[in-house]
Order: sequence, then structure tokens, then C-alpha cells
Amino acid sequence: MSLTFRAQALSTTELCEVSLGGVFQVRGTSNPVNNSEPAPLGHKTDSRNRTAAETGSRTDQVGIPVLVFGSSLTAIGVIRTLGRARIPALSVCSTPGMIAQSRWYRPLPELAGTDPQPPDLAKILEGLSIQKAVLMPCADDWAEAVAQLPDRLKDRFPASISPAHIIEMMVDKWHFAGMLQRENIPHPRTMVLQSLEEMEALPASYFDGAFLKPLDSLSFTRRHQVKAFLIRDKADAIATMSGAQQKGNNEFPILLQEYIPGPPTNHYFVDGFVDRAGTIQTLFPRRRLRMFPPLLGNSTLMESIGLDEVEGATESLRKMWSALPFRGIFSAEFKYDDRDGLFKILEVNARPWWYIEFATRAGVDVCSLAYRDALGMTVAPIEKYHIGRRCVYLPKDYKAFRNDHGNLFTWLRSIAGADGAVFAWDDPGPALSYIGDVLKGHLPGQPKR
Repeated sequence: MSLTFRAQALSTTELCEVSLGGVFQVRGTSNPVNNSEPAPLGHKTDSRNRTAAETGSRTDQVGIPVLVFGSSLTAIGVIRTLGRARIPALSVCSTPGMIAQSRWYRPLPELAGTDPQPPDLAKILEGLSIQKAVLMPCADDWAEAVAQLPDRLKDRFPASISPAHIIEMMVDKWHFAGMLQRENIPHPRTMVLQSLEEMEALPASYFDGAFLKPLDSLSFTRRHQVKAFLIRDKADAIATMSGAQQKGNNEFPILLQEYIPGPPTNHYFVDGFVDRAGTIQTLFPRRRLRMFPPLLGNSTLMESIGLDEVEGATESLRKMWSALPFRGIFSAEFKYDDRDGLFKILEVNARPWWYIEFATRAGVDVCSLAYRDALGMTVAPIEKYHIGRRCVYLPKDYKAFRNDHGNLFTWLRSIAGADGAVFAWDDPGPALSYIGDVLKGHLPGQPKR
């Protein structure tokens, strides 16, 4: 692998050229001053001088809209990314929430007053007057629905997405673990438990350093408001599953998975896009800096890093995508295991993810790639991005920082210059809505959320 560096000091950021097996990146400080694409290497960023070939996402637009399914932070990031790329987007969701405050929010008029759900997708699409639209799901259940769409609708409503059995494999964590085992890809030790009787028959040592992970994380999280069950030992595992059953939630089958020790900074993500020919057109790695809740939570502060820092992870991804007919947007989570020096893959979101807008701000617009790919247009690789750029989910990150007994001023210094996960200067509505909801939840007489 060749490594060549060419640096030029600028007034606000430092740019370096890094050649890593043909992939070029822009290495900068953690405090870029704008949200534009990275500059051509060796030149100062100037949006007035960007050409269509440089931005890529603004060329050959044909006016075909995107139907964006979902209302979460993921969907907000998607409609913002599409809006800035001048790609029309229409939102499909039952409870819009803060996405409705975005300047780019456009509900699908024909669904006004309805409650669109993933199982009804084919029926919904058949009833639309839109001649053609690209589909972009922002949650697992919508991704499954799009992948399972009948062939008669796929030309009218194309999507850059994997076949249904691949999406199902990514969503079902046991099938995913089985695939990793077959392909000899490093991952945590995992086994499936079908019943309390099977759990009780296992030796107590099997539960040491493990946790209980659902096969379907989306529905599990909706029921329990947590991603998985943390357990102390075998007795605690049995008590946890028994308690869930008594409340009417039979969570079997469930996975007993090894918990890889290490701090939040041992968590890495590699996001990217695979086109219809099976070519990886871009990779965007980032490191988690803080998380909340502490053990099985989500990232609250992260930074973009170079591909040379996650070679083991990208090797696993290339091996996996060469073995599977994967297509579309993805975000893969890894944890570096200090015990053996391996990046172990935890899961893959085969769709847009929470911090997709952060990738766009750093120079990696996978939404536009997916749009072009779905329409059969040329998809050019994205080979440069800002390294050292950070993103913070403010309220949750303060909780994470406070967990480590830090004070307010130290926390503010630690997030200086970071992009906001919800706030955007050109689209403040969702953040203001979020702040309003938080304040309402803390007023006397208001229910906590």
C-alpha cells in the first residue's frame, strides 16, 4: 500500500492528499468552517468555482422525485441531503414529528390523513398518481417492504436496494451471524436460544461477559426502549427473560452474544454505497468518541477518520460484499477487540442510518449515488472526504459526558466545532422542534418521554 502526503496550510483547515489503494481523502482539522464538499486537492474550497463534475450529485437531474419512508433523524438527514442536491423528495410517514419542521419536508398529498405502514406498501404505491419515483426506506421494516415489492411495480418505483433475502439476512441478527460464520468474517461469539429450558440447560460460564440480543432489533426496541438486555450472569438472564414473558413479551428466540470489552473509542463505523454492478463506490469511516447509554447505546460524538485506520474492517466488508449480491446504502458497525487485534463486525444497516447527513457534510453523499443508481444512471465514485470532522448529538452527548463526571465548560470545549446531528443553519426547524419537545417534557405536569 502506498502512502503519499502533500500538505498545504490554509487559513481555516489543513488539507492533505492521502493515497490508499486508489482512494483519495481530504485530511483536515476537526473544525471545518462550512458544509461544502472537500476542495480539489491542493486548492482552497470555493463553492462558486465547483463544477458539476466535482459535485456529482447535481448533474443530469431528471425531476423524478424520491419517496422517503420514515420520520426519524435518518429521514431528516435524507431529505436534507436530497434537498441540497436539488433532488425532489416526498415524505411518507404516519407521525411526522420534527421532520415536519424541515424546510424540505413535503408530505405526499395523496396520503393525507392516512397511516401508511410497511405491509401496505404495494397497495399504497398502486394508488398513487405519480408516474415514477425512487424509493428510499429509512428504517428496517420499510427496507424489507421495498425489497419485497412485486416485480410489476419495480420499474415505476425503482430503488437501489439488495434482494429481499439479503435485506432479511441483515435484519435478522441470527441469520446475519450465520453468514459471518460461513464467510469466516471476525465477529463476536453468538448462539441462539429458543426457550427458558434451553437457557437453563447451558453452563453458567456461557453467560459470563455476554448479553441478550434480539433477532429483530427494531420491534424489540419499540417494546423495551433498549437495544438489548444487559445481564450479570445466568440467573439474571433467566430472571430477565421470565420477567418479559410475565409482561406478555415472549422474546424467544434470542441471541446470547459475547460482549467485546473496550471503551466507546473502540467502536468504528464504515458507511458506504454499492452500485447495481456490485462495485463499492465509496467508503466513509468514522470513530465513536462517546455514546449513551454507556454500554449498549448509540453514538453521541464521533469523528471521521482515514481508511488506513480501519483496514481490517474494510477487508471484512469487501469480503462480505464479494460473497453477497448486495446493493445500496449501508452502515457497518465494528468493535476493535484489544484481546486479539481484530475488528469484529457487530451489525450492518442495509439502508440510510442516523448520521447520514454527517457523511454528506464530510463530502460523501450516498443518497445522490443511490438516486442515480436506482434510475440506471452513471454512478461515479466518491474518492475524497474531510478527515477529522466531528458530529455531536447535543442533549444525549451531554448525558454521556456527565456520566464521566465532567463539567459543563469542559464538555463545551470538547464539542467545539462539531456539526450538530439535528441542528443545521439552513434548516433549524427540526432542532427547534426537538428543543421544544425536550422543554415540554421537563415542565411541571408534562409527561416525560
